[in-house]
Amino acid sequence: MRTDPQASPVLFVDDEMAMRLSVVQWLQLAGFAAEGFATPQPALDRLSPDFPGVLVTDVRMPRMDGMAVLARALERDADLPVILVTGHGDVTLAVEAMRRGAYDFIEKPFEPDHLVAVIRRAAEKRRLVLENRGLRLRAAGDGIETRLVGTSPAMAELRRDLMDLAATSASVLIHGETGTGKELVARCLHDFGTRTKGAFVPVNCGAIPDSMAESELFGHEAGAFTGASQRRAGKLEHSSGGTLFLDEIESMPLAIQVKLLRALQERTIERLGSNKSVAIDLRLVAATKIDLLDLSDEGKFRADLYYRLNVAELHIPPLRARGDDIPLLFDYFATEFAERHGREPRPLEPADIDALLAHDWPGNVRELRNLAERHTLAVGRGGVAGLLRRRAAGSEASSPRALADQVDAFEKRAIEQALERCKGDIKAVMETLNTPRRTLNEKMARHGLDRTRFLPR
Repeated sequence: MRTDPQASPVLFVDDEMAMRLSVVQWLQLAGFAAEGFATPQPALDRLSPDFPGVLVTDVRMPRMDGMAVLARALERDADLPVILVTGHGDVTLAVEAMRRGAYDFIEKPFEPDHLVAVIRRAAEKRRLVLENRGLRLRAAGDGIETRLVGTSPAMAELRRDLMDLAATSASVLIHGETGTGKELVARCLHDFGTRTKGAFVPVNCGAIPDSMAESELFGHEAGAFTGASQRRAGKLEHSSGGTLFLDEIESMPLAIQVKLLRALQERTIERLGSNKSVAIDLRLVAATKIDLLDLSDEGKFRADLYYRLNVAELHIPPLRARGDDIPLLFDYFATEFAERHGREPRPLEPADIDALLAHDWPGNVRELRNLAERHTLAVGRGGVAGLLRRRAAGSEASSPRALADQVDAFEKRAIEQALERCKGDIKAVMETLNTPRRTLNEKMARHGLDRTRFLPR
């Protein structure tokens, strides 16, 4: 029987031929790359730390029983999912098997669908373990993949574009919704660039009172204003030789925009209360969550500053547009928090993964990270699905969301996911969504979706 080459492999060990053949056939019909073995050793020989599947073994077998197979398998990889099957209903044996590291324990006779469900959960856990292991291995070299985590095409494209720009000194404007990681992207531009010996200086323009903006950015001399008891270098001067990151640049007052534009053009600044010019040599990275050209048309942002900032652009995709990354990111954060808080990682159930994928993530990666920490600390019951239900209930109680808005959000997410899976191929998206070309084009235009963003490089 032919199987999908990307299907999860399942090694099934049972000395009873009839049982072995029937289970293997059932698993193949369920979509697994299943193989049967009459004795354990050939199956054990297939195992390695990068084996991407699941081992299922009978317990009562001659020469080597299932408990011995479990021990030998976990010697090869302690994280390998091993499922034991027995016809003897030995509860003590089941408890001992789980204590020794078995993923699960199933009694004969069993429902085939139950076995498939258990194996599917185990295979998903194995996939996440291997992906996280790969990320952590690359972390030894501090690669860009460990900083901007994700296997989706959108994240791969972002990493490629970032690395292309990092080697230059060009000003970069980062676009992204709240919580997508704009400061992390800016820091990567600095860390993987040519100015790593200089400082990375982040400034949240929205958090600086208008009256303090000039002093904060350009510095001041002693006595320049009440309370200025000594000279202080501003953020531009402090970042000379390195990178200045201006987050929420749209919040910068117009008067300060004028001074910033002049400083970038002249490569000099004057501290508040001084007539002396100070030379600066910095790379400027700015970030915004809204369209600065729209603000410019409204007279709320200077067009000349926009063009000075926007030499190159990076667009960070929202989390809802990178569905394949959501379980991986969640597991990555949950593992990190488990280590930090001294907790055992809590495995995701199928209902948890479904809930993660169904959520629209208005808070993006920041919201996901928070949820992963709450899950790790077991705050509340019902797992991830329960946490999200309670959060949604609280949100709806405080600010009811119209049905039309919910339908629009779901529709946009469904089209984004289809574009992602089909790599921007409109014909494939039409077939996936069973939607006519004209209707699809109208919906993409209404939701601001551009197919070119999903095309492979």
